[in-house]
Amino acid sequence: MSIVAVIPARAGSKGIPRKNLVRIAGRPLIAYAIEAARKATSVDRVIVSTDDNEIADVARELWAQVPFLRPAELANDAAPMLGVMRHALAWLESQGVAVEALVLLQPTSPLRTGRHVEEAIALFRSAPASSVVSVVEVPHQFNPVSVMKLSAQGTLVPFLGDQVIAIRRQDKPNAYARNGPAVLISHPDTLRSGQLYGASCLPYLMSEEDSLDIDTPQDLLLAEQALLDRNH
Repeated sequence: MSIVAVIPARAGSKGIPRKNLVRIAGRPLIAYAIEAARKATSVDRVIVSTDDNEIADVARELWAQVPFLRPAELANDAAPMLGVMRHALAWLESQGVAVEALVLLQPTSPLRTGRHVEEAIALFRSAPASSVVSVVEVPHQFNPVSVMKLSAQGTLVPFLGDQVIAIRRQDKPNAYARNGPAVLISHPDTLRSGQLYGASCLPYLMSEEDSLDIDTPQDLLLAEQALLDRNH
């Protein structure tokens, strides 16, 4: 049974053109996802799912496999990640590969490392789970019990309705948000059922710093500085 890392890297990107190939701290962005996958000892195979020949060439130079080009209907802005993962699973199974799990590693999380991937896989293997997803703890000021919304009259009311707003930080329940996600491990049966997460999804907690997800040019600058600091 194989653990296969799948790195999605389509050509299109509205916020940052050709984002997956943008150089950050001297390397193309996609290099950090490939490196994290290759340094995770439990990962048996690293596949880049792309619709772009240039991205495919760069990925191969970085020792990732690009055994297919993703079809156009799975490479537009509206294409769900579920479809990308199911496409990769179908290809692997058509080649006779027995898949234990697929590990989704998005290139937009360059501070995720091989250690994170390996720890998430260990968590997946530690108990029956439909998936494992990386999360970051929500800062207390953005906790659901503190969030407000505007009423029809234009006044602020609790977002959760009549629930009492917790004032003291220590009284607020812990809340978690998916951080990209930087790591998502899905069981094949979960994907076949038409889901990414399934009914028994386990959280893998990451730090706020390592959870940086690149969406804007400012995010690129922050990630580059963090990478340079990490390497010195």
